[in-house]
Amino acid sequence: MEKSARLKTTFLKGIMVKVVSWTTFKKQKKTFKNNMKLLSLCTLLCFGIFMNTAEAVTPKTLHDFTVKTIEGHDVPLKTFKNKVLLVVNVASKCGLTPQYADLEKLYKKYRAKGFEILAFPANNFGGQEPGTNEEIQNFCSTKYEVTFPIFSKISVLGADKHELYTFLTSDGQEISWNFEKFLIGKNGAILKRYSPRTAPTDEEIIRDIEAALK
Repeated sequence: MEKSARLKTTFLKGIMVKVVSWTTFKKQKKTFKNNMKLLSLCTLLCFGIFMNTAEAVTPKTLHDFTVKTIEGHDVPLKTFKNKVLLVVNVASKCGLTPQYADLEKLYKKYRAKGFEILAFPANNFGGQEPGTNEEIQNFCSTKYEVTFPIFSKISVLGADKHELYTFLTSDGQEISWNFEKFLIGKNGAILKRYSPRTAPTDEEIIRDIEAALK
């Protein structure tokens, strides 16, 4: 009887161990599933953060910006997609102001081939663009008969620098003077930069425009 009782007790203990083991296994399995769900959620969250960060650091193009015409109307620069552009910060009372004449010649020569000049008046250097937008427009049309787009007066330097020029000078090299020039490709990327004293009709600029238009 005693031996039988011992066997019975051993048998029951064995069953209880198996039940406990099974219960523990089920709990572990549930915990594993929960951990996997948590891991998946963390993975998705990290992926989302990575994508947002990647988006934030993706270099912009000129086409991502909106500027104002000299009359004050918003113009998305994506309007100029598939065109080659020369972006210039201009001034009416500068020793380089006569470059307006060469810019107009350049514009007339290549406009039909998909070329545009975007001029941005700025008063950052020597106070050489003190006028209002209306005065600037009148000066350009009467003095130099300018027909290429002239936009509202902006700042190209300092704390109030326009975001377009933040993009154009993202290499850390600030605008040095009036009539600094940037050649922009059809995709909105910066192709080349020219010093203020480089004439718009300089052979280098002509050669680069013609290459970009191909």
